[in-house]
Amino acid sequence: MRRRYTWHIFQSIEYSGEQAQIKLYNFLGYLMDNFTPSSTENLISHIFRENDVCWDTEWERYFCYKNIEVPEVYSGPHLTFPLTVEQAVGLLEAFRNKKQLHSRYVLELLLETWKLLRLLPNINRISTCQSKEVTICDLHGQLEDLLLIFYKNGTPSLEKPYLFNGDFVDRGKDSIEILLILFSFMLVYPCDVYLNRGNHEDHIINLYGFTKEVLTKYKIHGKRILKLLQKIFSWLPLASVIDQKVLVLHGGISDSTDLGVLAKANRHNASFTYPEPLGPRDCFHNRSLQDFSTRIKANMENELDSSKKKENILAAALNRSQHEILSKSTDSVSSDTTKDEWRQILDVLWSDPMNQDGCMPNEVRGGGCYWGPDITEDFLNRNNMQLIIRSHECKQEGYEFCHNRKVLTLFSASNYYDVGSNRGAYVKLGPDLVPYVIQYQASSMTREVGRTERSALKVLREQLFAHKSDLLCAFKKFDSKNTLVSLNDWASAVESVMHLNLPWRTLRCQLVACKTADGTIDYCDWFNELAIKGPNTDHIDQSLLETLYRHRSTLETIFRIVDTDNSFISMEDFRQTWKLLSVYLKMEITDEDICNLAVTIDSNQDGSIDIDEFMEAFRLTDKKSRLERGRSMFMGTASDLTKLED
Repeated sequence: MRRRYTWHIFQSIEYSGEQAQIKLYNFLGYLMDNFTPSSTENLISHIFRENDVCWDTEWERYFCYKNIEVPEVYSGPHLTFPLTVEQAVGLLEAFRNKKQLHSRYVLELLLETWKLLRLLPNINRISTCQSKEVTICDLHGQLEDLLLIFYKNGTPSLEKPYLFNGDFVDRGKDSIEILLILFSFMLVYPCDVYLNRGNHEDHIINLYGFTKEVLTKYKIHGKRILKLLQKIFSWLPLASVIDQKVLVLHGGISDSTDLGVLAKANRHNASFTYPEPLGPRDCFHNRSLQDFSTRIKANMENELDSSKKKENILAAALNRSQHEILSKSTDSVSSDTTKDEWRQILDVLWSDPMNQDGCMPNEVRGGGCYWGPDITEDFLNRNNMQLIIRSHECKQEGYEFCHNRKVLTLFSASNYYDVGSNRGAYVKLGPDLVPYVIQYQASSMTREVGRTERSALKVLREQLFAHKSDLLCAFKKFDSKNTLVSLNDWASAVESVMHLNLPWRTLRCQLVACKTADGTIDYCDWFNELAIKGPNTDHIDQSLLETLYRHRSTLETIFRIVDTDNSFISMEDFRQTWKLLSVYLKMEITDEDICNLAVTIDSNQDGSIDIDEFMEAFRLTDKKSRLERGRSMFMGTASDLTKLED
C-alpha cells in the first residue's frame, strides 16, 4: 500500500504539472496581447508564434552558424559534415565526460537534422528482414539511461537499428545532449535510426524544463537554438510501423484513429499553438488542449478567406475565371480535414489505455483520450496488426502489458520520480515480432520503499503549503467557529482543494503529527507544521508569498522571457511584470508589495535583478527543496529533496 500511494503521489503531481504548462500557454497568449514593452512583445512573438511569411530558405539564413566563432580555448568536440560514425561516438563520449558542444556546432547539427526530417514521411516503415532485431526505447532527458542502453545493447549501426519513441526532452537534466546524440546517429544512419514525436516535443509543453535547460547552457545563442528546435520538433514523424504488424507511437489511439489520415497530415503545422489569442483571462484555468481543436476551423476559415481575396486580385490581373479560382481555393484548404488531422495527432501523442471498454477524453492530462480493450481490438483488426507499443506513462517495472497483451507500455527512464522509484526497460523486436523486454536501473542504489516514500511526502507537503489559503476556506466550511475537524472532514476538504485522488485518510498519519485526544485534527496547528520559512521574508505579505511560491515555475519562465539578453531586468520592468501577473493570478499586488519583493530579491542591491537573484529568492522553503535538477515537475522534484535530506 505504501508503494502504491507513493507512486500515486508522484504521478498525480506530474499530471498536475502538465495541466499547469497548458495554463501557461494561455497566459502567454494574454501576455502577447497586453504587455507593453516592445522588446518583450517581440521576443514572446518570436518564441510563441510562427512567422508565416518566412520560407524554409529564409529560416536557414536566420539559423546560419557561420558567423559564430569557436575560440581556441574550446576543448569540446569538433564536428565536420557530413558526419561520420567516429564523430557520433566521439560526441557520445564527450557528453559522458560532461563536456558541452559549442553553439556553432549545435546549430550546424540541428540544421542538417532539420533538412533530413523534412524528407521523411509521417509514419516510418521499418523492416526486421535485413537485421535481426529493432531496439525500441524512450528517454525523458536522462542521459544515464541512454548511456546504459548503449553499453548493454550497443550503439546504433547498420546491424543494430533503433527506434526512439518520443519525449527525448524534459524531466531529466540532459535533454539537449540526448537530442544531439540521437540526431548525430540519425544523420550517420538515416535508414537505421528512427525517431517518433512525443507530447513533450513541443515548445509550449516543454517551456518549464527544456527551455530553461537550453537557455542556461547556451546563454548567447539559446533562443536561436530553441527556435530551430521548434522547427525540428514539428517535422518529427508521428509513428512507426514494423513489418506491417506492430504500431509504435508515443501516446496511443482513439476510436477515430486512422493511419491513412495520419500518413497524409501536415505534421509540421501540428503544434499546440495557434495565431489567435485564447479569449479572456477568465478562461485561463479552465482550458485544456481539447479546447484548441475548436479553434482550428475558425483559423482555417480565416486563411481560406484571405487566400480567396488574394486569388481574386490575381485573377483580375490575369483574366482568369472566378470558377477556377474558387475550385483551387476550396481544394487547397479544407478546414474540416485540418481539424480532424490535428485531433488525431493529439490522440497519438497524448492518449492512455484504460481497463474498461470505450473511449473518453483524457481530462487528467488535458489532451488526448483514454481508450479501452475494445478500441484496441477494433483498430488492430481494421489494420491487420497484432501489437501496439507505446510509452507516455511511467511504469514501476519499466513496462506493462494490457488489453490482453496487445498493448505494451514501455518506459526507459529509470529512477524517474526519485532514485529507486522505478526500473527502466527497452524492447528488442525480431522477425518473429515477439517483444523481448530488458529491464535495468541506472543507479547502484536499491529500491527502498521508505526512501522514496519520504521524498514523495515532502513534495506533497509542499503542494499542501502552496494551497494553504484554499485549504483554510475548505476547513471552515466544516468548522466555522473552532479550528477542529474530524478525520473524514479533513480528508474531504483536502481532496476538494487538491484534486489528486489520494487516500488522504491513510496518509493522515504521514502528514499530520498533531491530533487531539478525540481523534479530531486541529488544522491551524497542522499548518504550523507545514509552515515553510525563508530568510528575510517577514515583511512580505504571507498570502502573497504563498501564491508566488505556488507559481514559481511559471514565474521563472516569465523572467527568462522578460530577460531578453540573459543578464538582468530593471526595476521598472520588474514592476510591470508583477502588475500583469496580478491580473493573471486574479489577486491584488500593491506597489508596496512589489517594492518589498524587489528589495528582497535584489540581494546585491545594485538596482536590477539577474536570474541568479531571482532563483535564489524562490528558494523560500527550508533547505529540503531545490529545483535545480532541471525537471519540469510543477512543485519541485523528489530526488533533490532526498539528496538534501541525506
